[in-house]
Amino acid sequence: MSDTGVDIAAIRQGWALVEGRAERVAADFYGMLFSRYPRVREMFPAAMDAQRDRLLRALTQVVLNLEDGAGLREYLGQLGRDHRKYGVLPEHYALLGTCLIGAMRANAGGAWTAAHTAAWAAAYDLIAGIMVEAAERDALTTPPCWEAEVVGHDLRADDLVVIHVRPSAPYPFQAGQYATLQTPHWPRVWRPYSIANPPRADNLLSFHVRVVPGGWVSTALAYHTRIGDTLLLGPPRGSMVLGPGGASHLLLVAGGTGLAPLKAIVEETAWMPDRPSVDLIHGVRLRKQAYDLPDLLRLRQRHGRMRFVLAVSDDPAHGPRESVADAVARHRVDAGGEVFVCGSPGMVRASTERLLGLGVPPQRIHTESVDPSGLVLPPVSPYSRR
Repeated sequence: MSDTGVDIAAIRQGWALVEGRAERVAADFYGMLFSRYPRVREMFPAAMDAQRDRLLRALTQVVLNLEDGAGLREYLGQLGRDHRKYGVLPEHYALLGTCLIGAMRANAGGAWTAAHTAAWAAAYDLIAGIMVEAAERDALTTPPCWEAEVVGHDLRADDLVVIHVRPSAPYPFQAGQYATLQTPHWPRVWRPYSIANPPRADNLLSFHVRVVPGGWVSTALAYHTRIGDTLLLGPPRGSMVLGPGGASHLLLVAGGTGLAPLKAIVEETAWMPDRPSVDLIHGVRLRKQAYDLPDLLRLRQRHGRMRFVLAVSDDPAHGPRESVADAVARHRVDAGGEVFVCGSPGMVRASTERLLGLGVPPQRIHTESVDPSGLVLPPVSPYSRR
């Protein structure tokens, strides 16, 4: 039993009964929700595959972190603020909770008990309360979403674009955070992308987007978006940001478009009076995929205390060939500094294992995963701060 009165053991027992059928749970949840309460269907995109995946990741995040009261509250608070852009109201939460528990019970093979229902109902009430409170507090000062004009569109490769947008109102965020984007080509379809710069006086935001074949939003952003178009931005999310104390050294390890939030952190430190020394390692498969190299070299010159390493893993014309994890092992790492890792889930795991093997304390390793298009993925690593 937790301090909040939630029976964590019963929660996890119930989840274990349905975890192997999690996709079926998600499908049944939305089936129940839309059949019983058809008016909420308009809040969701036409195609529900990605939405089901997000529900499962959010459930996993909650179940795995029930003991982390402060961290879970932060995660749920951000989730509640983010849900304002969908038009979610406090009364909707009860509908969702009833359908979620019903979907789990239907997929538990008869092993679901009244104790499981009671535990999940108590946990859901707690979760909903945190999300509603955060949303209502946020509504006092900020809009549910921001309109943003596209002011720059730089197609740097056939499959990669850097987009610059200017929100219509101040957009408060921290270097290292991400925003969800909606393009008018796909209403109600939101995708999270890391912001590639720190807050600026001109209110500009940059995003690095790699095109995934068949990817709705990435394709629209790369090939069907023009300067002058308007996108929608959800509120900033993520806590892979610099702490208040300030470290004397930062090691930043990026794979592909995982570079975006780490570049923002480097740029933020460049303006600090007592800026930390920085090692930035950027990993790509082929050298031609180093899409941001000129900007990074200029940033290194402006920073003055930044070392940059390009790790190329699969290009026979470039030597030495090494993964990001190899580069971490080959270059000196300050075990007393703060470490940020962002890239594909496999790259994040491999780099984290190398860092732990080099003696870096786990509490100093902060991670975030992205998929091939640059979409931010919810964390599954115990080393993540988000």
